[in-house]
Amino acid sequence: MNNQPPEEDRKLVALLRQARPAPALPPRFQASVWRRIEAGRAPSSPPSFADRLAFLLLKPRFALATALFLVLAGAWLGTHQGSRLAVQDAQSRYLASVMPGDAP
Repeated sequence: MNNQPPEEDRKLVALLRQARPAPALPPRFQASVWRRIEAGRAPSSPPSFADRLAFLLLKPRFALATALFLVLAGAWLGTHQGSRLAVQDAQSRYLASVMPGDAP
């Protein structure tokens, strides 16, 4: 059985390699890669406040507490806004009943 690709396939592969040449690596690229691997860290900036906060809040015990807090805060804000709207609506209806022609 012949495992060699046909001649046209080899020509096509060579043509594709010529069309997309691999860029040359910077000087001492491998040395810097191995130095970073040995150091055990990738070159990056220290984590920002948002990164640290997200890391803390995404832990399972804190994620549940955060979700519960957000649900309760949303319910409280909704109730508070609803009661304000109910008071405004009651005031408007009272004014309309007392002064039917002058109410807004």
